[in-house]
Amino acid sequence: MSKKKKKDRNFQVKILSIFKNNPNQSFNHKQIAAILDVKDTNIKNAIIKSLGKFCSQKILKQSAPGKFNLLIDKKNYKEGIIEVNSSGNGYLLTPEGEDDIFVARKNLSRAFNGDLVFVYQFNRKKSGRNEGEIVEIIERKNQNFIGILDRKKDFGFVNTRGNKIHTDFFIEPEELKDFKDGHKVIVDFKEWPRKASSPFGRIIKSLGEPGELNTEMHAIMHDYSFPEDFPLDVINYTQRIRTKIEENQISARRDFRKKTTFTIDPVTAKDFDDAISYAPLAGNKTEIGIHIADVSHYVKPNSILDEEAYERATSVYLVDRVVPMLPELLSNGVCSLRPREEKYTFSAVFVLNEKMEIEEEWFGKTLIYSDHRFSYEEVQFILDSEDKRVTADVSLSGQSYSISEEIYSALLKLNSYAKLLREKRMKKGALSFDRVEVKFDLDKHDNPSSIYFKTSKDANKLVEELMLLANRRVAEFIGKFKQKKPFVYRVHDLPDEDKLTNLQNVAKNLGYKLDLNSNEINKSLNILLQESHGKSEQQLIDTLTIRAMSKAVYTTDNIGHYGLAFEHYTHFTSPIRRYPDVLVHRLVESYINGHNNINQEALEEACIHSSSREQLATKAERDSIKYMQVKFMEDKIDQCFEGVISGVTDRGIYVEILENKCEGFIKISEIKGDYFIYDEQTHCLIGDKTKKSYQLGSLVNIIVKKTDLLKRQLDFILSETLE
Repeated sequence: MSKKKKKDRNFQVKILSIFKNNPNQSFNHKQIAAILDVKDTNIKNAIIKSLGKFCSQKILKQSAPGKFNLLIDKKNYKEGIIEVNSSGNGYLLTPEGEDDIFVARKNLSRAFNGDLVFVYQFNRKKSGRNEGEIVEIIERKNQNFIGILDRKKDFGFVNTRGNKIHTDFFIEPEELKDFKDGHKVIVDFKEWPRKASSPFGRIIKSLGEPGELNTEMHAIMHDYSFPEDFPLDVINYTQRIRTKIEENQISARRDFRKKTTFTIDPVTAKDFDDAISYAPLAGNKTEIGIHIADVSHYVKPNSILDEEAYERATSVYLVDRVVPMLPELLSNGVCSLRPREEKYTFSAVFVLNEKMEIEEEWFGKTLIYSDHRFSYEEVQFILDSEDKRVTADVSLSGQSYSISEEIYSALLKLNSYAKLLREKRMKKGALSFDRVEVKFDLDKHDNPSSIYFKTSKDANKLVEELMLLANRRVAEFIGKFKQKKPFVYRVHDLPDEDKLTNLQNVAKNLGYKLDLNSNEINKSLNILLQESHGKSEQQLIDTLTIRAMSKAVYTTDNIGHYGLAFEHYTHFTSPIRRYPDVLVHRLVESYINGHNNINQEALEEACIHSSSREQLATKAERDSIKYMQVKFMEDKIDQCFEGVISGVTDRGIYVEILENKCEGFIKISEIKGDYFIYDEQTHCLIGDKTKKSYQLGSLVNIIVKKTDLLKRQLDFILSETLE
């Protein structure tokens, strides 16, 4: 191509870019010239000529005399959310059944991760994949971003790189104020002028020194749009709520205050959602009450408190703190089922016969008085020792004490019943996950001194099974009405077949068998989970099994819960920390009282919102754990550990250290001895010459190369001496 032709081509590309970036706007030749900063008459004439040519090529159309706009072929234009990865490239997330559209970094056109955009799609012959470029930003997802302030003499930059933003924000002199150089800050997006290489921003808050615990926890909460503080008007509204037990409520509720009642929660818990009552009845029958904090009594629909709870949708549990859904006055005070306090509750009450079968059930508003607050550790000690005396080393108070015969008998009977419920679930095909929770011991400076793991024991399972029972029976109670009623279900779809196959391959590599041809895949999965339990590969097997599963979500369309093997299931038992549970309480009360004017469309919208917020909260929790793991590994540079390959990509491998569950990444360029190629079929890295492979589940020895607190990343290299 001649230089003149190349110049003409580039000029025409610039003209087309104006239309592509503004697909819904019309332009005349004067406006085009102004945008391109063209003043030469000959070039203006060239613009007019180019516009005519594009019309003849059916790229543009004349919308009015002298006015032109893009002739859109709807097949080639897609609307969706852009998701930017760590390398700076993006993917347009398209509806189910369509392939995502790859958007190279150069074609992002000032879009940020999560923005709603308009993409022009084209096909790259070489790759064969769908590719495109962003032509319009319809709606920005975020206005605020987090980065490190770099102060210059008369201006500054906020470096947000590594946070899927891949740009700096320019800070004008008047916006710098007293913000400190090197501090992590929140920057508000102002504008991104066409000719500017960086967007303009305004610093609205300093989070503190990068890498410090408080700073990074604040940053994580902001990243996922969870506010830590409640607005003043919400606090004021909460303080005006009547919190005393009222006579008219006592008469309107079923009174359980004289029945043996207790709570079982983690040692650090302050928000006690649920309590359990137990009462022997005549004829060898037993009454079990599952009493849930009556949050809906205090959180009225359409109040500012309700609106705030709806937006948050969930409490967030980070490694060192809880960011509650409700203000502390409610979450830790009025609603919390604290010992030796009368509390309003919403209850599921069951009468069991001597065969432990449900003969009667009742749902409604109640009043309780909790006799005792147990930790899981205390209950486990009682179950293991079969002793009514709890020793000082286990006791919450640090002093030994004895429990009453009534409570002791209740705990033993409830434990037997929970085991029976669990056995029945397993026979019906429920999946048995005994997930290992990573926990940290923190020193006085909030640094992790050690990592330990918590597993679910009988005490945990006792509470779990009773809560599952209440959730299931409430859902069945509503779901089995002759006339279908709008309701909030917790559903879990069938697993992903490709991911199950991947799990099968990993299991085979580790010496296990997974039968996917059987009609009882759940049974085979449970055998795999049981056989790997307590072994070094348990975490990997559990993780890959969960990855193969669909995500559990809230919806009004009941498709059942695959993982629990329930036809009907909901969330009823944790309204202090989950908004869907509040909705369920309101719905059950409405239907009990004969009210049926429920807007299903609005309810489904609330379900979608709550599911989305739940997923964000889970990511925030994982990020906080990742931060603490990186912090724990900071003084272990150059140390060697045994690990298991937990992920394989075309960029390298992820390895999880066996002794502490810390995960790091090994770049493919760092793997010596051969040129390694990623095999998509087997999810392996395979050496070109040696045919040596690195696959999921393989044991390797690694050396800690680098820790990055700001990115919450660990970099490993393979240990050549120990391989």
